[in-house]
Amino acid sequence: MTDSNDIAQAIVAAHAPRFGESSDTAASFSSDDAVYRGAKQACAALGFIEVDAECLANAWRAQTQRTGSFEANAWPENPADFGMRPFPPSSRDDAFPQCPMNLGLYAVLPDAQWVARMARAGVPTVQLRCKSGDAEAIEREVHAAVEAVRSTKALLFINDHWRAAIAARAYGLHLGQEDLDALSPADLQTLRASGLRLGVSTHGYAEMVRADAVSPSYIAMGAVYPTTLKQMATAPQGVARLGAYARLLRGYPQVGIGGVDEARMPEVLATGVGSVAVVRALVADTHPEAAAARLMAICDEK
Repeated sequence: MTDSNDIAQAIVAAHAPRFGESSDTAASFSSDDAVYRGAKQACAALGFIEVDAECLANAWRAQTQRTGSFEANAWPENPADFGMRPFPPSSRDDAFPQCPMNLGLYAVLPDAQWVARMARAGVPTVQLRCKSGDAEAIEREVHAAVEAVRSTKALLFINDHWRAAIAARAYGLHLGQEDLDALSPADLQTLRASGLRLGVSTHGYAEMVRADAVSPSYIAMGAVYPTTLKQMATAPQGVARLGAYARLLRGYPQVGIGGVDEARMPEVLATGVGSVAVVRALVADTHPEAAAARLMAICDEK
């Protein structure tokens, strides 16, 4: 098959049942390669944003060159076809320290008091997501959160505030894409030298490739469902895309996040991710300890 329109139609026919279709099929092209052009056209029709359609199109071309034939049913999921370095990431010289492949229930919490409460309830992974412009207040919260988990088995990640996380000797740090891009090479080296585990948020293929470039300890993927926690630049990914992401990033501990509640958790775990992050499913519940116990039981049944 050498005609790009035929290639596009074949890909859409093979994958629309799981990904759905979009009315926006316009695409710009950076190559005349037929597989690349057809794949990009198809990925736009399947609802992938421009940067992700470009990323997938290049991966499809690389896959076709590697295997010697185009297969419409073979959705790209080989890291090498995306330009990623050899897996497992932990084998790389610049890899951040490892964390468990299955982080289990991952509670994203607004302050140290909540961190203490959920750590005592047995939640295995907790994150302090303290949004404040007061540097001293942030340092106090970070230190209090580190102290709060000290007598528990909970692994504590600090969202954004990497200098405070280093100073308090937290277990790990979680960064969004903008936070990651703001780090200089020297900052990244400081983080690696500190021994902090690093988790990175992603919202599609291009951001996953960007995250992989720094060899983090885990990769979070979302938002899986609509969420009111923050304004998202991308549409909800859904479990079909999450499953494809999980297969591509199979060398990493993976966290599904965004709009997950008790009813949705089993289908998120069925994609292959080893952890599910929740916010409102705990902090908005009238009995958060009981909610945590139910959610942990679902994770344990995986």
